[in-house]
Amino acid sequence: MKLFEKGNIGTMKLKNRVIMAPMGTKPESDGSYTQSCINYFEERAKGGVGLIITGANIATTKYEERPENELSNFHNVEKLAVLIERCHHHGTKVCVQITPGLGRMVYADPFNPPYSASDEAYSFWFPELKCRQLSVEDIHYLVDKIGYSASLAKAAGADSVELHGYGGYLMDQFHSTLWNKRTDEYGGSLENRLRFSTEAIASIKNYCGEDFPVIMKFTAYHGCEGGRELDEGIEMAKLLEAAGVSALHVDVGCYEVWYKAISTVYEEPMHQIFATKAIKAAVSIPVIGQGKLGDPSDAESVLANNDADFIGLAHQMLADPHWVNKVKNNHLDDITPCIGCNECLLGGFSGKHYYCAVNPLCYAEKDYQLTPADQPKRVLVIGGGPGGMEAAIAAAERGFDVQLWEKSSRLGGNLHAAGYPTFKKDVLKLIDYMERRILRLNVDLHLGKEANVEDIVAGNFDKIILATGSKSKMPPIKGIEFAAPANDYLTGKKLPGKNVVIIGGGLVGCETALYMEELAEHVTVVEMLDDILKTVVHSKNNDLSLRHRIAATDIELLTSASVQEIQEECVVVMYDGKEKKIPADTVIVAAGYDPINDLEEALPQTLDVTTVGDAVASRKIIDAVHEAYHSIRVM
Repeated sequence: MKLFEKGNIGTMKLKNRVIMAPMGTKPESDGSYTQSCINYFEERAKGGVGLIITGANIATTKYEERPENELSNFHNVEKLAVLIERCHHHGTKVCVQITPGLGRMVYADPFNPPYSASDEAYSFWFPELKCRQLSVEDIHYLVDKIGYSASLAKAAGADSVELHGYGGYLMDQFHSTLWNKRTDEYGGSLENRLRFSTEAIASIKNYCGEDFPVIMKFTAYHGCEGGRELDEGIEMAKLLEAAGVSALHVDVGCYEVWYKAISTVYEEPMHQIFATKAIKAAVSIPVIGQGKLGDPSDAESVLANNDADFIGLAHQMLADPHWVNKVKNNHLDDITPCIGCNECLLGGFSGKHYYCAVNPLCYAEKDYQLTPADQPKRVLVIGGGPGGMEAAIAAAERGFDVQLWEKSSRLGGNLHAAGYPTFKKDVLKLIDYMERRILRLNVDLHLGKEANVEDIVAGNFDKIILATGSKSKMPPIKGIEFAAPANDYLTGKKLPGKNVVIIGGGLVGCETALYMEELAEHVTVVEMLDDILKTVVHSKNNDLSLRHRIAATDIELLTSASVQEIQEECVVVMYDGKEKKIPADTVIVAAGYDPINDLEEALPQTLDVTTVGDAVASRKIIDAVHEAYHSIRVM
């Protein structure tokens, strides 16, 4: 496979063509790398990746607080050196990403304007807040600090550095006329807008030597109104090559269309490769491609088609740090799939570390390992959804005697409804993966087995995990008998007619609407609140992607509307102070879920019982998987 051919980026020799793309990490209070972070990177190196690119290291905090790690002072070198050394032990090279800052993307407060390329740019998070323009002297200071920061990375043993020049962050704000309105030598023509970056490249070479590899990650195409078009991205690539970079790491998108930059479950595989292919054809230096390449066949095809020289994996490396070795050894069925939920991003942007819904060990590689059972125990898991499957897998891996009872004829629970729409097939991969693990671990699986108190007590189990899931809520609306829950349509149990009305504009309601729009003539969503998705807690890029998908359809959204009655051929709603009848031959209810936890109270208190996932309250995959894993881990 081309994935496992050796490759060069400048003087840096790589053992394969797979790169761990940069993702943020949480630093110590002084900006250095934490021990957990070092363990996290080392685990990916163990997994066989050829090159790891760290998340952004800010070169100076003079203009803004550090976004992630800091590399501005010699005291930052020690922990970075340990990180690099640990990765080198596994034959993996390390590239340190360096940033001058986030500019208008800084999440500060509504009263302190962030710095940007020009004072005609506005804060992303506070759109009424005008930015402060960096002076020429400020730019010169940043250029020098970037070079010095690169020298610190080199002193720590880094094999290369990458400039953080993409995604609408500070360097990209200079690159684009969308934010750069300057009239001096750093604005106007493309060459001028790139001057900050080309001077930074020269500064790195001055500090580190001409042969030290410099990768430039840049945005070739923004995909938003007024943003960069691909033809300019191609010209940028040529200018950056002329400036002396060793490779180009091609990105797409910015925060306005964040899902184009950081993939969600809704994006198609390889969705950024159109840009990578265009850049590859325009330059002679290596090109790194990315954008939902977690399927090994997709990753291989990008290289085989000569659309890129290297492939970058980001969130897939969180879900499975050993992706490379599993592909190399043809253990494709063992790869933990990334499902595009972006709980990792949500965790980071909520002030926490970067969790992974399907990998409880992410960022806790040394802390949450399962230990072999010190004494034989019998475990009963009731329910075969994500929580139940994870509990059974973890118990079997510890060496316990495990039974899994599932009342239906298949494993997966509500994951089947979550993954049934055409645009969410990634979720179904998780069912297949977990089912394979259960079968290989010889879990005693009982499908079609409904649990009752008598059988549970008679089993004399040492531990019982209740992962019984949840059921659809059916609100007390007059005529509710003419409606059916969303799950019936999200599993193919029912098919819609021509006119569909969906009650509820949360996540399930909106995804159901999108799917029904493919099958019906007209779809209406009725939501009591003043906006759809208002109570949904999910990552910003997922939210943007879903909203933009809905906006591109003819789905009618009635917000601040309440359902008064469901009739045989219509739904009566109160909207804008008036009664409105919406024609409907199909009425779908997406009003949430109630936990199924009757057994929790019915079982004797002497039994060791833990309830997980939706059986506690209707929540997310990450809650079910993590709660189940830890309930077994701490036994």
